[in-house]
Amino acid sequence: MDVMSLLADGFAVSLQPFNLFIVIAGVTVGIFIGAMPGLGSVNGVAIVLPLTFIVPPSSAIILLCAIYYGAMYGGAISSILLGIPGASTAVATTFDGRPMALNGQAGLALIAAAVASFAGGTVSVILFTLFAIPLADLALAFGPAEEFALVLLAFTTFVGLGGDDAFKAIIMITLGLVLSTVGLDLISGNPRLIFFDEPGFYSGISFLVLAIGVYGVGEVLWTLENTKKDQQVTSARVTFAEIIKGFKLLGRFWKSSSIGSFLGFFVGLLPAAGATPAALMAYGIARSASNEPQTFGKGNVEGVIAPETANNAASTGSLLPMFTLGIPGSPTTALLLGGMVMWGLVPGPMLFIEQPDFVWGLISSLYTANAASLIVNLALVPLFVWALKMPFAILCTVVLVLCIVGGYAPNSKMLDVWLIVGFGVAGYLLRKASYPMAPLVLALVLGPLMEKSFRQSMISDQGNLLIFVERPISAIFMAIALFFLSLPLLGRLRNGLTRARTSPVQ
Repeated sequence: MDVMSLLADGFAVSLQPFNLFIVIAGVTVGIFIGAMPGLGSVNGVAIVLPLTFIVPPSSAIILLCAIYYGAMYGGAISSILLGIPGASTAVATTFDGRPMALNGQAGLALIAAAVASFAGGTVSVILFTLFAIPLADLALAFGPAEEFALVLLAFTTFVGLGGDDAFKAIIMITLGLVLSTVGLDLISGNPRLIFFDEPGFYSGISFLVLAIGVYGVGEVLWTLENTKKDQQVTSARVTFAEIIKGFKLLGRFWKSSSIGSFLGFFVGLLPAAGATPAALMAYGIARSASNEPQTFGKGNVEGVIAPETANNAASTGSLLPMFTLGIPGSPTTALLLGGMVMWGLVPGPMLFIEQPDFVWGLISSLYTANAASLIVNLALVPLFVWALKMPFAILCTVVLVLCIVGGYAPNSKMLDVWLIVGFGVAGYLLRKASYPMAPLVLALVLGPLMEKSFRQSMISDQGNLLIFVERPISAIFMAIALFFLSLPLLGRLRNGLTRARTSPVQ
C-alpha cells in the first residue's frame, strides 16, 4: 500500500469520535500545561502518563502526543503575556513576544505564535509521513550490533550537542544506566542491586517513577524557588481581524517560517538537540537575514514567527526516530517510548508491520492535533490569561497530588511513592547544581535495550568486540558517536588556542 492509502486508513482510526475527543482534550490540557511556567511538555506527559491506563493503548499514545503538541503551542502564551517561558522551548519567543505585549500587541503576538506553530507543525507532519516508511525499512537491516551502536550514538549526542557540561552529562548517563540494571539479570536471572534487600527492587526501577519524581516533584520545587511573585500578566484580546492579520504576516515572512519549519524538523531528529536549540537557531537566522535586524528584541513579529515554527517542527521531528528506530529524540519522546513499552507496544520498524493501524492512526492524529491546537489556542485565550493569574501555590498542590497518586496507581506499591519523593528531591538538588535531567531519563529507558543488544552481540560473535566495527552500519554509527564524544575536547582545545593567541606576550 502507498503512503496515501495508509494515511487514509489512519484517519479512519483517528477521526473516530472517541479518539477525536481524546485529541481535543489532550491539546487543551497540553496548552494549559505549556502555558504554566515550570511545567512544559515533559512534566505534563510525566504527570498524565499514569492516568492513561484507563483508556486503550492506542488512544493513550494519541492523548500523550496531543498533550505534547498542545504544550508546544502553550509555551508561547506565558512567554508573551508574562515574560516567563512556559518551557525552555519558548525562550526565544520571549525575546520579541514580550516587547510586543508591552507595546499593546499581545493579541497579535499570540495569534502570530499560534499561526506560526500551525505552519511549522503542518510542514513537519508532512515530512514525518514521507520519511517514516524509508527510515523504518532501513531499520529492518539492524541487528544487535547496530542497535547497540545506535543507542551509544544517542548517548554521545547528549555529550557533544547537549549544551551542558559534557562531564555532567556523562555522569547522568552513567547514573541512568546503573539504575536500569536494578532487578534481575536478563540472562542468568540473578538479582542485581537490590538495595536494602527490598523485594520491590526485584522488578526494577520504573522509568515512570523516575520521570514523575524528576520532572514532577523536582520541577515543582525548582519553580517554587525561582518564580517571581511580582510578575504582571498582560491582558490580551483576540479578534477575527487580528487572526486574518496573523495569517497575512505568515505569508509576508514565509522565508523565516519555511526555514524554521525545515530546520526544526531535522534538528529535532537528533537526540539531545530538540526544540530549544532549533528555536534559537531559527531566531538567529531570521535576525541575520532580516532587513531590519536592529528591531529584533524590541517587538518584531518575525522574532515570534521564526522560533515558533521551529520548536513545533522539532517536536514532530523528535517523534520520527522514536517510532522507526526506538530511539527518542527528546526527553518527552523518551517518556512516550517508556509508555509504549509499558503498554506492550515496541517502537521500531516491526511496529509498522505488526501494528499498522496503530502507527498510521497515530500519524494521522498529529494532523488533527495540529489543527485542534490552533483552534483551541485562539478560542481560549481569555481562559489562559485567567489561568496565568492563578496563584502558583494552588497549581503546585494539584501537581504534587497528581504525582503521588499517579506514581502509586500502576503498581500500588508504597516503595514507588518513596522513590518519587527521593527522585524529586534529588532532581531538585541536581538541577540546582546544573546537572541535565534528560540524559538520566533517556539512559534508564534505553539502558535495557543497550545491555541486551551488547550481550547478544558478544554471545553471537564469541566475545569479539570488533563486531561493532566490522558491520558497515554499526561502524558508521560508532564513528559518528566517536565524533560527538570528541566535540567537547575539540572545543576546549580551540578555546585554549584562542586564549593563547590573544593573551599578551610577557
